[in-house]
Amino acid sequence: MSEKRMISFVLNGEPVDAMVPVNRYLVDLIREDLGMMGTKRACDQGACGSCSIIMDGELISSCLVLAVRADGSNIETIEGLGGLEDLHPLQAAFASYGATQCGYCTPGMIVSAKKLLDENPDPSEAEIQHWLTGNLCRCTGYRQIIAAIRAVAEGRTEPESPITVPTVKAYDD
Repeated sequence: MSEKRMISFVLNGEPVDAMVPVNRYLVDLIREDLGMMGTKRACDQGACGSCSIIMDGELISSCLVLAVRADGSNIETIEGLGGLEDLHPLQAAFASYGATQCGYCTPGMIVSAKKLLDENPDPSEAEIQHWLTGNLCRCTGYRQIIAAIRAVAEGRTEPESPITVPTVKAYDD
C-alpha cells in the first residue's frame, strides 16, 4: 500500500485539505478527487498543455507534479477564472471568436493565455504564438485562439466584424 500524506493548499480561492498517496499526480488530485474537470490529462509528458494550471504564480503542467508538492501552495484552474454567469474575458473571447472546437485543449489554452496577459498585458502576435508553443490544438489552427487573446489584450471580447464560417452543402443524391 502506498504511503499517504496530508496536504493543505488553496484551490481557486478555497482552502483544501487532502490525504494523498505520495505517488499521486496533481492533475489526478485536481480532476478526479476534487472534481475540477477542466484540467485534462492527455500526454502525461508536459508537452500538450491540457493540464495547465497556475501554481504559486507559475504556469505548470500538473501531469508532471506530484500532488504532495502542492502542500502550502495557491493553485488556480480554469474553474477559478469564471463560470457561466461570470465569464472571464478570455473565456468570453474564446467563445465569441470561435477559438474552441472540440474543447479539450481550451481550458489549458485559456489558463496559459491568462498567465501570459498577467505578465504581458499587450503581447504581440509573435509573443502569443511563442507563449502557446506548449499548448497543442488539433482542431482550430490557432488563428482564432490568437485573435481572441489579442482582443482581450485590446480590451474586447467580441470580434470587430462578424466572423464568417463557410457553409458546407450536404451531398445531394
